[in-house]
Amino acid sequence: MPNLNVLALRSRLIRKSDEHKGDMGKVLLVGGAPGMAGAIFLSAYGSLYSGAGWTIIGVLDSKSAHVQVDQPELMIQDASQIVDANHFIKGIAPDCLGLGPGLGLSDQALHFLEVGLAFSGPLILDADALNLIADHPRLAQLLRERKGPCTITPHPGEAARLLGISAEQVQANRSGAIQLLIDRFQCYVVLKGHHTLVGSPADVIYTCNAGNPGMATGGMGDVLTGLIASLAAQGICHHLNLWEASCLAVELHASAADQLVQSGIGPNGMTALELAKAVRKLINQA
Repeated sequence: MPNLNVLALRSRLIRKSDEHKGDMGKVLLVGGAPGMAGAIFLSAYGSLYSGAGWTIIGVLDSKSAHVQVDQPELMIQDASQIVDANHFIKGIAPDCLGLGPGLGLSDQALHFLEVGLAFSGPLILDADALNLIADHPRLAQLLRERKGPCTITPHPGEAARLLGISAEQVQANRSGAIQLLIDRFQCYVVLKGHHTLVGSPADVIYTCNAGNPGMATGGMGDVLTGLIASLAAQGICHHLNLWEASCLAVELHASAADQLVQSGIGPNGMTALELAKAVRKLINQA
């Protein structure tokens, strides 16, 4: 498989002197059920630090939605009592939608996912969004039939549940597993792990040789979800489609981890928030 080598795409994100936040796109991220708020906030940091014009969080835990965070730039919405997710999403009118980090498996999570699958713009699905799809064949069918672009970002365990096999089988044949996911769901797939794979129904499968064991800690995948969403949202005005945004995000994410280790941060003790901030530095080196 060819090596992922797309950092040159960063040049498309260079801002003109007269651009405004609308040109940088609006990202909506939904998740953060009780006990899992950290996941959606880390995803939001991935979006914020990579340059989205707006980063809005729909939090499914009312208590967490009212916690004071150290990033007042984040726009936090209490989505815990939303009964009409379609109205909620349309009211925000995001350029890109991300679902899954800390989403949980509740009926409300299921409602948000079902509505999200009908969203016409770029969609990123991670974590519990994928677990719900694995458990509900009608959601899998909705994903297959989507008209808008979609990227799913499973780790080996989530990929195994989607395919009805074991994580060990996924790891034993990662290239075969990602091809099965692409064929089954007809979307872009990021199969996370050592040498993350990125594939598309219309392109070859690429392997990301960047990255290191410091990334083996909670929250790294959440940051990646926000990063993909941010690049896709910026890409609407900067000629970067979801496939390109997904590939660039994977390489930025892994390369930023390598830069952290080279600077003496990690691999042991590297955090997802540190990586999100390192991505910001790497993007601006274009």
